[in-house]
Amino acid sequence: MTENIFEKMAQTYDTAERKQLAQIITKKIEPEFYGKVLDYGGGTGLVSLPLAEQADELLLVDPAEQMLAVAQHKINQQHLTNVRVLQADFTKETPELAVDTIVLSLVLLHIPDTKKILTELFELLPKGGKLLIVDFVKNSQVYHPKVHNGFAESELSSLLKTIGFSQVSIQPFYRGEKIFMNQNAELFLATCYK
Repeated sequence: MTENIFEKMAQTYDTAERKQLAQIITKKIEPEFYGKVLDYGGGTGLVSLPLAEQADELLLVDPAEQMLAVAQHKINQQHLTNVRVLQADFTKETPELAVDTIVLSLVLLHIPDTKKILTELFELLPKGGKLLIVDFVKNSQVYHPKVHNGFAESELSSLLKTIGFSQVSIQPFYRGEKIFMNQNAELFLATCYK
């Protein structure tokens, strides 16, 4: 993940477009958001903070310190007592944490080694725990040297099952204009149980 870009973007990250997309994602994952939740790559908390009161605990994890500083400011403003932030990069080292649900929203596309990060997240979950992945459906119109151009349902499903997830359900749920590198794109939700 290119932390320096996100460090620089932190103060201006919450644009109207990002907030609008985050609201769509938040609404989609809301029924699955409970227990001890870890939002990996949670940034400024756009997706998970609106659901914080639904969780027993919410841990926002991000490699970018400045993104978490923005999130912490929101947490303080909203007096959220069950939320904490943790600066960590699981592609380098994964701390031991006890969680029931992991959210990975528009993060997987930024991580070069998909299998490694999904394996790390799998290891954190207890039996019966779940991983929620929101990302873009594979899109041939998108090219960027540091970003995956989305994910094909069959390939991702196969990879998740190889890692050990027992149940994997992937559903496209939103199509938007210019939401992925200025291209029209479709979002999916993958619900994966260990």
